[in-house]
Amino acid sequence: MRPTTLTEVVGQEHLIASGQIIREIIEKKQPTSLILWGPPGSGKTTLARIIAKETDADFVELSAVTSGKADVTKVIEYAKQNQRLGQRTILFIDEIHRFNKAQQDAFLPHVEDGTIILIGATTENPSFEVINPLLSRSRVLVLQPLSKEEIKAILQKTAKAEKLDKKKLPAKSIDLLAELSGGDARVALGNLELALQLANGPVTSEVVETAAQKRVPGYDKNGEYHYNLISAFIKSLRGSDANAALYYLARILQSGEDPKFLARRMVIFASEDVGIAAPAALNLAVSTFQAVERIGMPECQYNLFHCALVLAKCEKSRVVSNAMYAAQKAAREHPEAPVPLHLRNAPTKLMKDLGYQKGYEWEADFKPGQGFLPTELKNLDLF
Repeated sequence: MRPTTLTEVVGQEHLIASGQIIREIIEKKQPTSLILWGPPGSGKTTLARIIAKETDADFVELSAVTSGKADVTKVIEYAKQNQRLGQRTILFIDEIHRFNKAQQDAFLPHVEDGTIILIGATTENPSFEVINPLLSRSRVLVLQPLSKEEIKAILQKTAKAEKLDKKKLPAKSIDLLAELSGGDARVALGNLELALQLANGPVTSEVVETAAQKRVPGYDKNGEYHYNLISAFIKSLRGSDANAALYYLARILQSGEDPKFLARRMVIFASEDVGIAAPAALNLAVSTFQAVERIGMPECQYNLFHCALVLAKCEKSRVVSNAMYAAQKAAREHPEAPVPLHLRNAPTKLMKDLGYQKGYEWEADFKPGQGFLPTELKNLDLF
């Protein structure tokens, strides 16, 4: 059921509609290096294959999970042979975020000289997982989870292709399959396939639930439940309600959220809401993020719950946040305030003659009589 042309693709209209980037790439037959960022089953691999097919490029696929340096070297040599024959090569790297920095670096010269057109697929934020030089040579395209209606359209096309009438696959069952898919077309089709194998007659709602093995939690990474649960988690930490914080943390994790997202939120919280009341909280939060990165699920849950429990129970302070906002306000209101002469750098004799650095002493805690702030801000008090 994988689409082979752009007209068969369901969803991602912001990328494939008339005038949008993937449509333009195909119509002009000018493939370019891309990073496709989106959740599982949203169409990253499909779009990469269609781009290659529609632009007459040779398509080579590698998975960052199973491929090593030798595989990459083979592909580059193959692409060089294609280049000599005037054939473009699209190298598709699935789960590109799983390649380390050195492995990602190896692609740069070949992307730069046009040997390969790189299309990487990732479910992780490329800002954190893909090296900057590669990002600067690629366009990052964000794919959205498929909506329930889009999943239903895919299932209906499948039913038609497989000649499944409404008696065999009722509309109610299609609706439930779409609901339980979590925006993932692959999950929806896999559940349908298993449901058909399990059903002795019509595919009922009970058969669908048995095939799916769970009811979809009320959580969408880009929807209201996502923001409501994260908001409840942070507010519970802020209100020092450890029971509520741990409950919401458990719900969010069970719904499939990326644990690094939660770890990043706690790093922010450690400065924003704890701050100078417990300075060590920031060290704990950063260590938690590193632990989550290096250990992964499910064991990193210990680190997340450890950190959340400490943040919930420790003292809170908004001094850092309030001071930051006040400093930013002062900087916006006085963007051109001159730095006092005695604080300016004086690398030349002329600058020293003009009074730069005059009276300043190089010693700890030295406080010049004129202070450190521009004249118009001498009474600034941020906290």
